[in-house]
Amino acid sequence: MEKPFAITLDVGSSLANKTGSWRDERPVYVHRLPPCNDACPAGENIQGWLYEAEAGNYEAAWRVLVRDNPMPAVMGRVCYHPCETACNRTHLDEAVGINAVERFLGDEAIKQGWRVEPEAEPSGKRVLVVGAGPSGLSAAYHLALRGHAVTIREAGPMTGGMMRFGIPRYRLPREVLDAEIRRILDLGVELELESKVENIETAMREGGFDAAFLAVGAHLGKRAYIPAGEAAHILDAVSLLRSMEGEERPLLGRRVVVYGGGNTAIDAARTAKRLGAEEAIIVYRRTRAQMPAHEFEVEEAEDEGVLMRWLSTIKQADEGRLVLEKMELDETGFPQPTGETEELEADSVVLALGQEADLSLLEGVEGLVVEDGVVQVGPDMQTGHRGIFAGGDMVPAERTVTVAIGHGKLAAKNIDGWLRGVPWEHPPRPDVVTFDQLNVWYYADADRTVAPQLDAVRRTSTFDEVQLGLDETNALFEARRCLSCGNCFGCDNCYGVCPDNAVMKVDEADGYKFDLDYCKGCGICAKECPCGAIIMEPEQI
Repeated sequence: MEKPFAITLDVGSSLANKTGSWRDERPVYVHRLPPCNDACPAGENIQGWLYEAEAGNYEAAWRVLVRDNPMPAVMGRVCYHPCETACNRTHLDEAVGINAVERFLGDEAIKQGWRVEPEAEPSGKRVLVVGAGPSGLSAAYHLALRGHAVTIREAGPMTGGMMRFGIPRYRLPREVLDAEIRRILDLGVELELESKVENIETAMREGGFDAAFLAVGAHLGKRAYIPAGEAAHILDAVSLLRSMEGEERPLLGRRVVVYGGGNTAIDAARTAKRLGAEEAIIVYRRTRAQMPAHEFEVEEAEDEGVLMRWLSTIKQADEGRLVLEKMELDETGFPQPTGETEELEADSVVLALGQEADLSLLEGVEGLVVEDGVVQVGPDMQTGHRGIFAGGDMVPAERTVTVAIGHGKLAAKNIDGWLRGVPWEHPPRPDVVTFDQLNVWYYADADRTVAPQLDAVRRTSTFDEVQLGLDETNALFEARRCLSCGNCFGCDNCYGVCPDNAVMKVDEADGYKFDLDYCKGCGICAKECPCGAIIMEPEQI
C-alpha cells in the first residue's frame, strides 16, 4: 500500500569482528498504516501520493491518487477531510493540509489534460449502474478500469447527483465537476440520462446485464408537520438547491428562515443570501454544540451574515409570520418544549430536515431488505439478491461524497470478483502508527499553509467559489509537512547513526538492509528513526 522502501536481510560475511552474537534483539524495518490512510472513507493511499507530491512529481502523485478516487478536484473541495483530523502532525503543530494538496493535484490534472486508460482486457461482462452521483460514477470508473462494459442510467437530466443538485456552486464550480465526470465517461462508460429505472430486475433482464450497482441518491426532502396558512411560502432545501441548476431561480423574499441544523441547512441559508435575501436565519431546536453541520461551514455562514436561532422550533407558519417555541435541554441533553413562544417575520421557510432515497425500483425484488429507508448490504456491498450491489445514500452510512466514492470503489472490486468467480478479499491491514511511535525531533516546525478565501463582500453577492486553492509553491510546502508516519522515506538516519556499520544502503527501490552479522542490537537505529519504521524484535532462541 505505502511505498515499499526498506526490508531486513540477514547478510553473511567473511570479515572479522562480527558482533551478531551479542544481540538479544534485532532491528526490523516495518510498514505501518498511516492514520490519514486509515481514516479516509475513500481508501486513498494518502501517504503514497504525498510522497510523490513532495518531490514535485505531480502527475505521478495524481496517478497514485486516482487508483482509489477518480474525482480528486471535487473531493479536494467538498470532502470534510477526516484524514486531517487523524493526522499525527496535529500533536506537533497543525495537521497537514491534505485536502488542499489533493485539490491542487486534481486541478493540475484538469489543466494538463491527464487521462487514465483501462487496466484490463475487455471481460465480456456488462454491469448496470443506477444513478450518476458520486457512488455510481466511482463504481463505473473502477469497473471500466477492470475491463467491464458499464452503462449508467440516470433519472435526471444531468450527471453528478447530489454533487450537482445538493452542493452549491460557491463550494463546487460546475466546470470542475464536469471535467472529472468527462474523464470517467471517456473510459468507454455509456451514459443514459433521463432514464429512470422502474424495476431493477426488469432492467437487468431486458438489458442483458450480468450485475448491477444501485446508487440512488437521497433526493427527496423530509417533511415536518407545521400548521400553516394557505399563503405561507414553504419549500424544502433539496428543491431550493436543485432549482439553482435551472434558468429560473426561486423568489424567496427579504427574510428567509431555514429550519434545520445540518450542512444542507447551512447551504440553503448561504444560497438565500446570494439570491438577495437581506436576512437568512437558521432555526434549530438544539444548541450550536449539538449542530450536525461542520464547524467551518457554520463559521463561513456567520461570516456571510447568516443568523442563528438556537433552541427554537417552528410551531406555526402564516403569510409573513412564524410562531417559534423556545426549547430547553433536559438532563439527557434532549430538547424539550417550554410553552414559551415568540413571533418572527419571514417571507419564506426552507425545510432542511434531512433527505431520503426513492427505493421504488426495488419493489418485489426477492431477498432485498430495507430498514429505516435504506437497503441492507453485506461487507461486500452486495444486497440480499445475488448480483445486485448497492452503495451511497441508499445504504446505512454517513452521507458524504467521500463515503459514496469509497462505496463505489469497494463495490466495484467485489463485483469484479463476483463476475470472475474469484471473490475479492481485503488485504491485511497493518497496525496504525501513533504519534508516540514517532521521533519528531527530526521535523522542523512548519505552520500549516492557510488557503485564501474570496472576500466577504463578493461572497454574498455572487456564486463565485469561496475557498480558493494553493499555488504550486504552497502545495509543495504543504506536501513536505507530511511526517511519513510508519514508513521509511530514505532520510539516512539509520545509515548514519549505526556504530557498527550494520546498515547497508542499497538503492532507491530497495532502500536499506541490515547486515545482521555486524548488528549488536543496540537499538540506536530504532530510536533515531523519525517515522517509526524500525522496531526491535527479540531474537529467536
